[in-house]
Amino acid sequence: MKKISYKLIALMILVGLIIAGCSNDKSSSKDGKDDVLVLKLGHIQSENDLWQDGAEKFKEEVEEASDGKIKIEIYPNSTLGGDRDMAEGLQVGTVDFALIAGVLGNFEPSIQLLELPYIFRNEEDYQKIVNGEVGQEIVDRVLKASDIRILDFWERGPRHITANKPINTLDDLQGLKMRIPEIKAMEHTWKGLGAAPTTMAWNEVYTGLEQNVIEAQENPIPFIYGGRIHEVQKYIALTAHKYEYVTLAMSDSTWSKLTKEQQKIIEQAAKKATEFENKLVSEQTEKLLDEMKGEGLEVTKPNIDEFAEAARATHEDFAKTVDLDLYHKIMKELE
Repeated sequence: MKKISYKLIALMILVGLIIAGCSNDKSSSKDGKDDVLVLKLGHIQSENDLWQDGAEKFKEEVEEASDGKIKIEIYPNSTLGGDRDMAEGLQVGTVDFALIAGVLGNFEPSIQLLELPYIFRNEEDYQKIVNGEVGQEIVDRVLKASDIRILDFWERGPRHITANKPINTLDDLQGLKMRIPEIKAMEHTWKGLGAAPTTMAWNEVYTGLEQNVIEAQENPIPFIYGGRIHEVQKYIALTAHKYEYVTLAMSDSTWSKLTKEQQKIIEQAAKKATEFENKLVSEQTEKLLDEMKGEGLEVTKPNIDEFAEAARATHEDFAKTVDLDLYHKIMKELE
């Protein structure tokens, strides 16, 4: 009798475990209607930055087009790590989407040609390259080299230098301890111009400036505003040394697991978010600069021609370390 009871109890426990397992399995729900795919999108900026607005637009478009079957969770403020951390997360599929730029040059060097200060004279030059044959070639190379899929390029406006002294000539750059992102093309050029560039994670920059570990930094106006850099810097020099982008990038591992319909939803949402973000940056840049000026930031207007000539003299040496033929292709396109 005892043996029968023990067997009965064991059987009941086994049945209970099976039922519990089934109840926790989303795929077991009736005709899959309750299944939700949750994907993570990370970036290094604050919730107050225009990147967050663009990310929220992407989220809105994906969730609406998928009838809520795909959810996008946004992680600002380097919650998923810095640029390199997120790029590596994209490679292995622990991060699904990220807003990243120059760090991709650590996986595919050719994209660093887009990072050379003064390679583009204006926004039209930038658009012509990233949205043309060269841009597509770079996108394809990045995917092949890193398993990171660039969905689109978001505009960020030109980059400018902030410092605690006015920057007007090349002499003002000499020995300047300036924070730059981990991008070899920028390091090469700024050294060539006489500055002392140093790489630093974005979430350390405010404190670094506050404590005088670094003396200057360079970024687009919305980025400077979002990071409250004008609270710890007195001047902004409108150097417009780089017409800037950030990529809305996706893990190819995540992409390959999606259905054709889901992939189409992601592509269309990325396009709409890009249009939204680019318009937002265009509309907000001057307004944000005016706000910072109202809070005490002083503007200087250096001789850009002098800066550009000196920078371009360094480009070919760097291009030799990456892809000289592609560099010449870009230069030919810009002629």
